[in-house]
Amino acid sequence: MAPAKKGILERLNAGEVVIGDGGFVFALEKRGYVKAGPWTPEASVQYPDAVRQLHREFLRAGSNVMQTFTFYASDDKLENRGNNLKLTGAQINEAACDLAREVANEGDALVAGGVSQTPSYLSCKSKTDVKAIFRKQLDVFIKKNVDFLIAEYFEHVEEAVWAVEVMKETGKPVAASLCIGPKGDMHGVSPGECAVRLVKAGAQIVGVNCHFDPMTCVETVKQMKVGVEKAGLKAHYMVQPLAYHTPDCNCQGFIDLPEFPFGLEPRILTRWDMHKYAREAYNAGIRFIGGCCGFEAYHIRAIAEELAPERGFLPSASEKHGSWGAGLEMHTKPWVRARARRDYWENLKPASGRPQCPSMSVPDSWGVTKGHADLMQQKEATSKEELEQLFDKSKTH
Repeated sequence: MAPAKKGILERLNAGEVVIGDGGFVFALEKRGYVKAGPWTPEASVQYPDAVRQLHREFLRAGSNVMQTFTFYASDDKLENRGNNLKLTGAQINEAACDLAREVANEGDALVAGGVSQTPSYLSCKSKTDVKAIFRKQLDVFIKKNVDFLIAEYFEHVEEAVWAVEVMKETGKPVAASLCIGPKGDMHGVSPGECAVRLVKAGAQIVGVNCHFDPMTCVETVKQMKVGVEKAGLKAHYMVQPLAYHTPDCNCQGFIDLPEFPFGLEPRILTRWDMHKYAREAYNAGIRFIGGCCGFEAYHIRAIAEELAPERGFLPSASEKHGSWGAGLEMHTKPWVRARARRDYWENLKPASGRPQCPSMSVPDSWGVTKGHADLMQQKEATSKEELEQLFDKSKTH
């Protein structure tokens, strides 16, 4: 039998770098397996080969955490606004666990079962009701014996705390990741205070994911770290940001950008940007470093290559990638061969090729969150009348 793998806390306690995976929802939407809008993960059942292949690409790139593709896989989300899939959350979650475990077993990777924020919370359902939704998802993760649990993509620390409290009941290691920036959650709770509440609820790993670019997310986790240490508590730290530049975002993050979600490509970070991100995160004391929306396998490979000295090895995918462009030494054109050096790529300021476009946007900034009538969710599809009202409202913002 193969030796037992070290668990997530064993790795982090030893000071090891743990590399997460990338953004399944956006990656699979671009490949034609996820619908933008609901962003639900039924592909785990309907197109398992696509999900399996993406797991394998991230594993080969250096990831040693395979997150189950269970983002937004709660029953209330699967039924939200006319999303009639005829699949249950349990069916999707079980299939996702099997796929993640299959690929994790092909390398030194762990399986993380994830839950996300719910429409029920936004619609002001009770703590008991929301916890019941999380508990239903966790029943599958326990049945499938995932290695640890992640509460990720929470805009409100209150709901994330509820998720952590349910997760602690399982006895599994718990990570909690909010989709917030330096200004805090959507009710104005600071990153430091958010982290303290999550650690007190039982999370051993805390951090942020999604909504903001890497450097913004690293700065937010730094604030979390300060808050936890000031409170006399201990935790490990994680960061899984966007692969998009977001200097113009407000508290809501990239959701408010007018380019979201179909016009974000000009903002994509290069692999060399990812080197800087990985080093910045490591220097900040963050040891669980990965990515979220927009991250592809080559971004994860860049993280693994930057941190290869600390990890002691390169990922398998580096066999097809020369360090800092070294492979260009083999190019037929001499001016391209002249780019086979670190200082060229490290200092490059890429052009967008869009002379009529601004460098930054003006976020929508509707300023609504949990408790506002506009965020009340429903099973029925959005009607034409409701859409017309939204179209009119958008003209005033």
